[in-house]
Amino acid sequence: MGQELTASSLIDLVAYQDGSVVSKTLLEKKTGTVTLFAFDKGQGLSEHTAPFDALVCVLDGVVEISIAGTPVTVKQGEMLVMPANEPHALRAIERFKMMLTMIRL
Repeated sequence: MGQELTASSLIDLVAYQDGSVVSKTLLEKKTGTVTLFAFDKGQGLSEHTAPFDALVCVLDGVVEISIAGTPVTVKQGEMLVMPANEPHALRAIERFKMMLTMIRL
């Protein structure tokens, strides 16, 4: 049957580092990616765009996500879709971890 199947705790697969943003790619295919991120408080990503919709699932903490200039606070257990081609940025209100899923069509 091959490889043994085991479940993993998403929140434990990426660790916080002081003053840093840490990422770990879980799945990378030509049709999309699934990446875990851990952001220290105050860290973020500057405004940028992506050609595909992106689903952010916050696993721990709180983040402010601005989409086309409109800020949205997203907390542990919540999710937000960042639409394709809309400028967006992220800023850690407190340390937070997220799973980012991008599907390429």
